[in-house]
Amino acid sequence: MEQHAVEQHGKAEPTGLDVVVTTMASDSHTWNLVFLQLLLEELGHRVTNLGACVPDGLLVAECRRVEPDLIVLSSVNGHGFNDGLRVIEALRACPELARTPTVIGGKLGISGSGSGTPARQRALMAAGFDGVFEEGGSVLDFQSFVGSLPAGAARTLPTASVARALPAASGALL
Repeated sequence: MEQHAVEQHGKAEPTGLDVVVTTMASDSHTWNLVFLQLLLEELGHRVTNLGACVPDGLLVAECRRVEPDLIVLSSVNGHGFNDGLRVIEALRACPELARTPTVIGGKLGISGSGSGTPARQRALMAAGFDGVFEEGGSVLDFQSFVGSLPAGAARTLPTASVARALPAASGALL
């Protein structure tokens, strides 16, 4: 019995999220962005990777253009906390991005080693981040967070519905 592939036509809704992955203006590292892009694509999401050293204005403009379901900010240089506070203020000040789930991770401070302090995580969450994934955190925690977001989350959920800080475990992440 011969089987033939059936070609499907139509406008089926794509699965997965539209995700923007980026560093901030002071961070020139790219390997973390490549890792995040590959991880998210493996999970079935579409990724726009803005690259390294992205100025705040460009980040906001590109996120307005792309209209992502999730924004992922990654830092390796240890200045992510200060840069993140500035960037989240710019993102939340933009009406189109005010409710877009946004997370930050990686090496967010220059003092100490491993995962950050609870006070730093609380400060980032209070500033407007929906998740904080510091160096030493679990990839599974990040995957769980991403998996909990429906496509179009920024357009359908109140910010409080996705806000959470996940505890750090072992293994570097963002």
